[in-house]
Amino acid sequence: MTETSADHLDAYPPSAEFAAAANGDASLHARARADREGFWAEQARRLHWHQPFTQVLDWDDAPFAKWFADGKLNVAYNCVDRHVIDGHGDQVAIHWEGEPGDSRDLTYSDLLAEVSRAANYLTGLGLVAGDRVAIYMPMVPEAIVSMLACARLGLTHSVVFAGFSPSALRQRVDDAAAKLVITTDGQWRRGAAAPLKAAVDEALAEGDSTVEHVLVVRRTGLDTEMTEGRDIWWDETVSLSSPEHEAQAFDAEHPLFILYTSGTTGKPKGILHTSGGYLTQAAYTHHQVFDHKPGQDVYWCTADIGWVTGHSYIVYGPLANRATEIVYEGTPNFPDEHRHWQIIEKYGVSIYYTAPTLVRTFMKWGREIPDAHDLSSLRLLGSVGEPINPEAWRWYRDVVGGNKTPIVDTWWQTETGAIMISPLPGVTAAKPGAAMTPLPGVSAKVVDEEGNPVELGETEANGYLVLDEPWPSMLRGIWGDNDRYVDTYWSRYAEKGWYFAGDGAKLDKDGDLW
Repeated sequence: MTETSADHLDAYPPSAEFAAAANGDASLHARARADREGFWAEQARRLHWHQPFTQVLDWDDAPFAKWFADGKLNVAYNCVDRHVIDGHGDQVAIHWEGEPGDSRDLTYSDLLAEVSRAANYLTGLGLVAGDRVAIYMPMVPEAIVSMLACARLGLTHSVVFAGFSPSALRQRVDDAAAKLVITTDGQWRRGAAAPLKAAVDEALAEGDSTVEHVLVVRRTGLDTEMTEGRDIWWDETVSLSSPEHEAQAFDAEHPLFILYTSGTTGKPKGILHTSGGYLTQAAYTHHQVFDHKPGQDVYWCTADIGWVTGHSYIVYGPLANRATEIVYEGTPNFPDEHRHWQIIEKYGVSIYYTAPTLVRTFMKWGREIPDAHDLSSLRLLGSVGEPINPEAWRWYRDVVGGNKTPIVDTWWQTETGAIMISPLPGVTAAKPGAAMTPLPGVSAKVVDEEGNPVELGETEANGYLVLDEPWPSMLRGIWGDNDRYVDTYWSRYAEKGWYFAGDGAKLDKDGDLW
């Protein structure tokens, strides 16, 4: 059998035991097909709405969608407050592991207090709903607290990966016209403290910035220059603020965040996501694709919050679903290559979501490293960021998953906001290397240049992946550039009204996507 074979015999059905307890079942697809808007309304009602919606989708101004537009909710309330109110305040929300070996647990009650303090202080700085905040931080708890505090206040955050240069930060700060930058004094890199606040200073050195304040978390203890009147220490301000704060409701279409993708040409595109539809699909997909059981699972997504995977599957999806999750600051091989497996063993991680590149790196390091650890707590593995080759898929399942765990190989983009194509664990017999089929409620096609459907089994005839129905977590535009949004994503198949994903795809003879 060839490495790229799509032979249906080479499929891995879920065990009877897993299927019997799975969140999803085969009826989900049928229900979504029978009443697509009703299906999404049902998913949205898993959230708390301060004002319930009556309209599901408004597509009159296509390709600009509105989902649940007459409803009001607060994203942070859904991720934190409601779990505390429901009696789960003592459940750990975040097991945080720092690179030097320090660790910290935050319960949902702790998280609520921290987010409330930050929200109170940001309000005191004069920030109001609709203002933009840039977050330029490593994987420390305060980064997640900052995102949730912005969501709580209706501030639109723009998270910038802490590995980006000062010029890349400045470009994003300027495009969003951010009033506040939140950062740390430095970050740990393979055992050494590296400055980070200095990069903010360099980014803002030229005049004409809209930034009024820089809020700095102490992480490394590095000597840090502070500009009087602009720069503020977190521990001297936020930490002393009141832990009581009442969340206000915002329209479902209120802007939640801007996340910049580096376009192949021109300046980065500020992908805009709003609140109700985004949170609905992030929470739904986290619940179904990862078969997440609140209060039972320990979940770990290894992404960085600087990418959309960190937004949707570290912050918003998991916390909306009352997850207990791992947040890790460091690299997979510091102090040595055992780091990830030690963390899985220490916390009893049951769901592990990482990138194929890392799986292939683990393969190179050798199976004796994961074999040295008890990984029996793992019950589901996930893959994200690029296609996973069948050899790596099988190694991942066999060596890491004990030859028993389902693997969910997920396809989606910054622009889609949430997972679009994936096996449904407990339902799908997954094929190594295939993304399989669109999730219930999602519609996709593989077409040629002219928009004609590609025939099943045309393995040599790669087509283009298009999304032919709107979805709740879809981007609402490119920040400040609606023409570029229409031209980039909707112009190729404009007459059909399809979203052009920009990815090649093919269908095997069973109709599964590769």
